[in-house]
Amino acid sequence: MAELKTRKNDGDVDAFLDAVEDDQKREDAHAIRKLMAKVTGDQGSMWGPSIVGFGEHHYTYASGRENDWFKVGFSPRKQNLTLYIMDGFAEYGPLLEKLGKHSTGKSCLYIKRLSDIDHDVLRDLVEASVRHVDSSG
Repeated sequence: MAELKTRKNDGDVDAFLDAVEDDQKREDAHAIRKLMAKVTGDQGSMWGPSIVGFGEHHYTYASGRENDWFKVGFSPRKQNLTLYIMDGFAEYGPLLEKLGKHSTGKSCLYIKRLSDIDHDVLRDLVEASVRHVDSSG
């Protein structure tokens, strides 16, 4: 089976976030880092070249394959701020209804800017996701 390319590394999170070209996206990225650090108690690490991940969780799949991954993370992508919510969104309908302007993928929450969403609801969503990962342990 292929080895995952996205691995935790010793990249400089501050330098990565400071290099975000768009002023608003850079400011929002720093705010998301602060929120995720507060929720997880972890200051964040680079995972691959463009993801800031918080905490670590060791997974063992039904196939027996094992992997380490972050509990929650984000990336300031060109189109959106992409937040990685590891347990997906099936359980979070009521929170998502209150969040504000966003879209989702399987485990990705896409927002254009933090001013489009309710920050308290975002914190609640991140906290719930981290609790889920911790309890699946």
